[in-house]
Amino acid sequence: MVLIWTQFGVKHKNVNVKCKVRVMHRGDSSGSSSSAEGTKSEPDTPCLSIKPNAGKDFYKVLGVSQDSNEDEIKKAYRKMALKFHPDKNSEADAEDRFKEIAEAYEILTDPKKRNIYDQYGEEGLRGGMSVAGQGKAFRNHFSTDPHATFSSFFHGSDHFDIFFGQDNEAEDDLFNPFRRFPFSHVGANHDGGLRRGRRRLQGEEVVHELPVTLEEVMHGCTKHVKVTRSRLNADGQSVRSEEKVLNVVVKKGWKAGTRITFPREGDETPNNTPADVTFVLRDTEHSQYKRDGAHIVFTASITLKEALCGCTVNVPTLDNRMMPLPCSDVIKPGAVRRLRGEGLPVAKCPSKRGDLVVEFQVLFPDRIPPQSREIIKHSLGQC
Repeated sequence: MVLIWTQFGVKHKNVNVKCKVRVMHRGDSSGSSSSAEGTKSEPDTPCLSIKPNAGKDFYKVLGVSQDSNEDEIKKAYRKMALKFHPDKNSEADAEDRFKEIAEAYEILTDPKKRNIYDQYGEEGLRGGMSVAGQGKAFRNHFSTDPHATFSSFFHGSDHFDIFFGQDNEAEDDLFNPFRRFPFSHVGANHDGGLRRGRRRLQGEEVVHELPVTLEEVMHGCTKHVKVTRSRLNADGQSVRSEEKVLNVVVKKGWKAGTRITFPREGDETPNNTPADVTFVLRDTEHSQYKRDGAHIVFTASITLKEALCGCTVNVPTLDNRMMPLPCSDVIKPGAVRRLRGEGLPVAKCPSKRGDLVVEFQVLFPDRIPPQSREIIKHSLGQC
């Protein structure tokens, strides 16, 4: 029976380390491997020479050190992938560099692949090396489309609009030059990557009416509106339906027709980037008032006697107060009185308010008794 014991030393980068093979023949029937008798040792025999990190230096490709963590590797990939993307970079080797960058990212962010690469280099991955206790060997370690890696990195979203379009929320000024680059031939393919074709246009704006009461305009409010929208999955082709609550802030004094837009919160399709969602304010009908800009109009009904002889009208306000309005003069139908500063806030200057306009409606009697008619004739004869 033959026992083979091997020893590898592979921790030092760029150092050729040879393994040792010791062959021991078990000569007795005791089966004891510790017995000096019955064993025969052969001279050390050199075997396969393994050079750690032989082949590409993926750390160098991404410009990171060997002790870099996953966040640092991702940040480096983002920077390098955007720099050498062939739709941006016109250099002859941009496509190869872009693929190499994706290859480095795929390997260094996979703990098992990175462990094998650190010990055996690129050739260890290509040759199907494995690490004890870590499962099967890896072969053909990079066959993924680098464009699919790029698309997946940005979670299947329309990263060209995010990083190269009108969005100003990019996390690094490094991306600013790309925003001005005309990507006219980029789209998504069935694998979730990018294909040569056309750039996705934004979907058509989705418009909703948003009814508001005068009290809400008076004090300002926030309305929570649930919308149902379509969103693109990571594969770039299929869509899912999802709900989202949009918080619509209505400021004091905003007029009917005011538009409140939520960019990119609408439907998304394989051919269109997310549409904008816009809410248009609409005043709901009020039981007591009509709106006239920052003014509100209240109709006060008075009798003919009150119109001729004078009266005091109690006018309700939007904040539930009663304002007495004395009227000593004759009030004609359609006459108007104003309570200054009791209307709605002025949109451009909410500290100022419009007026509460009181419009009088005179109620005439259906009939007058004969004796009263003579008195009225006599009284009005001198007017």
